Amino acid sequence: MTTTERSPAAISLTPLRRARERFLSGRPLPEGVPEEVVASWRRARFFGVPHDLQKGTAGPLRPAGAALLGTARPVLERIAPALGTDHCVLLLTDERPRVLWSTGGAAGPQPWTDLSERTVGPNSAALAVRSRRRAEVHGPEHFLDRWQDVSGVSVPVTAPETGQALGTVTVVSPLWSAAGPHPGAALAEAAAAAVEAELLTRARRTERVLLDAYLGAAQGQGRAVAVLDGRNRLVSAAAERILSPQALDALERTAIAVRQNGHPADPDLPAGTGCTARITPVRHEGVAVGVVAVLEPLSGAVASPPRRSVALIGSSVPWRHATGRAVALARVPEPLLLTGERGTGKTALARELLGDRSARVADAAEDSELDTALAELAAGRPVLLRHAERLAQSGVAALNSLLDTHPDARLLMTYTPGAAAGPCLQRLLDTLAARSVTLPALRERPEDIRDLLPALAPRPAPGQPPLTWTLDALRALERYPWAGNVTELAHVVRALAEGRRTSGPVRREELPDPVREGPAARSLSPMEHAERTTILEALRRHGGNKARTAAALGIGRATLYRKLRGYRV
Repeated sequence: MTTTERSPAAISLTPLRRARERFLSGRPLPEGVPEEVVASWRRARFFGVPHDLQKGTAGPLRPAGAALLGTARPVLERIAPALGTDHCVLLLTDERPRVLWSTGGAAGPQPWTDLSERTVGPNSAALAVRSRRRAEVHGPEHFLDRWQDVSGVSVPVTAPETGQALGTVTVVSPLWSAAGPHPGAALAEAAAAAVEAELLTRARRTERVLLDAYLGAAQGQGRAVAVLDGRNRLVSAAAERILSPQALDALERTAIAVRQNGHPADPDLPAGTGCTARITPVRHEGVAVGVVAVLEPLSGAVASPPRRSVALIGSSVPWRHATGRAVALARVPEPLLLTGERGTGKTALARELLGDRSARVADAAEDSELDTALAELAAGRPVLLRHAERLAQSGVAALNSLLDTHPDARLLMTYTPGAAAGPCLQRLLDTLAARSVTLPALRERPEDIRDLLPALAPRPAPGQPPLTWTLDALRALERYPWAGNVTELAHVVRALAEGRRTSGPVRREELPDPVREGPAARSLSPMEHAERTTILEALRRHGGNKARTAAALGIGRATLYRKLRGYRV
């Protein structure tokens, strides 16, 4: 049993047969039995799988499994003749894993359709889904008696946008006991790669269809339109003014239901949304791939509410957890510490939590501001103290003394971890540890980027459309690591909004080179980062021609290719 390139068949299977017999009879196992094999047998026994199971389970496929089948089946049917023997079986499973489709001879897991370890014990499909790598399971490594003379090799099929395991391509054959990889490994790898390529092609076509549907529905100034497919959102400015995050979530659930069922559905909008939604499925090649929601304000509804604060925007679990805890702690009039990387929004959230324009805002690095702020804090005025990591020794001592005498002081303090804290500052941090909240970095909540973009973009001039984004550009923004977090994203958005000379959604080609090309494969030194930026700019100037780029940079083409590989350009 393995998820590496080394085949487990290189291990003699005869001792494994004896070890399995001893395991089933409850006798001690001999030395040298691979621990992962023993662990898989133990899991099967824990799940109550009978080793002499003769008949598998069957059940209807979920729509999600049927969607994978629709994409993969034509690919696999073209590849299936390469099996070359009536004794092998080619299987497609979903992520559970359940068999969606099969072809070939009589060998293998038939008539089972559910290959989860809870149902049939260890097998290559279940191992490949769990490890997200190619997996092989041979003969006695299985738990079931009926599979003792069977070998299987499985390769996971992953979603092109998220990398999530969607299922496996599995080749099952009579027992393979020779050294080296399973003979079906190459076929399984090729089939999985072909299915993933088709998934990517279809995803791009679908994105184009969704974008066209959005542009068509949003024609006309001020139309409130949203196009959703459960993963992507295209929301017009007018719709953004009407819809709350909860209403958007309701529309997204409707889009998922339409994709799964193929029929129109009425959204269950939250009470007080202030609008109705007319839902129209977006179809591609006869299949529902998303919905267009055209929104109409209810009579008397208040339109154009003020923009939400960036400090509160985000629906990801890490962000909701952090802001929810901060809001709960801020209800108690005691000091509160907000920590996190630079640019994560600590100050913006602190201002939102204070909600009091009379609050004093001070920078810890300014001694004069600090003295005044501490005096006002002692007098009962709320204070926001920014950049606690910059506090001088005297300032830390003064703040520690004040909190000793005023434990209920209305203090909000922001802190960016970096250099090791001195003893006094560490004492201050320890004092506030029980009432501290760490804000997640933007790379830890990329799904929030689409919600942040409208709030970060400058308001358009009268008569001008708001800034919108192609799905390809959105995907590039979500994949970039954003070392400067929300602050860096805001700079990029403003620069694009102010410097654009074209109309329509922002395309990936318009993004800054590092964002467009994606992160480097490894952390770069400042000099390497500068060199990578120079190479990207030269490539852009020369239309991607590497020969002219190398000549312009004064280096050989071999050197340029080596640097491109090293920087993953």
